Amino acid sequence: MTAEHDPAVPPRVLVVAKAPVAGRVKTRLGADIGDEAAAEVAAACLLDTIEAATAAVGAERCHLSLAGDLAEAVRGDEILTATAGWRTTPQVGDGFDERLAHAHAAVAASGPGAVVQVGMDTPQVSPAHLLEAAAPLATHDAVLGPADDGGWWVLALRDPADAAVLAGVAMSTPTTYDDTRAALLGAGLSVAGTATLNDVDTVADAEAVLAAVAPGSRFGDAWRGRVPS
Repeated sequence: MTAEHDPAVPPRVLVVAKAPVAGRVKTRLGADIGDEAAAEVAAACLLDTIEAATAAVGAERCHLSLAGDLAEAVRGDEILTATAGWRTTPQVGDGFDERLAHAHAAVAASGPGAVVQVGMDTPQVSPAHLLEAAAPLATHDAVLGPADDGGWWVLALRDPADAAVLAGVAMSTPTTYDDTRAALLGAGLSVAGTATLNDVDTVADAEAVLAAVAPGSRFGDAWRGRVPS
């Protein structure tokens, strides 16, 4: 095992996200509902995720790895307010695999301890989901949560430096979960699983996730308000 993990110490939570700028986020969704509406949905997804992370471990244990400029983003001021007390760093790297590895490395540089990393595509994520993803780190080096599209929605690591193995793994493919798990195992890490969640990439995804979000979620409000019934 790569590091000791004390279950009594909360993990850090790392959110890897794009600034919700129209035309630069949720482009598959934007093709169906328009870029502005898709950016509204993306902003709502990110805000719901930020809220869950803060509730799970506290703002001082939360990190945001951000691509883009919130000054240009939908609800950018609200996102800045919601991440008060968080550590925010810009994404670095050519591909998403490299950006993920660098984001984890930045968390590792901030001090020891486990990390639970999520994106901005699962607004149904709850504080319980995040803490449940960390729980198997008591006996495993890594936890990988599958998404229904063949990717993954969460990666928890005892040692965030172990995310270096992500470099070279193709992301956003139907085999990303399998390929990521194989990379972790190939590095000698023990890997546990956790709940499967849907990513919001298409209209069908959004409709499915709508049934799973908490009442009053920002995503639910944005989706109902922006998409004709």
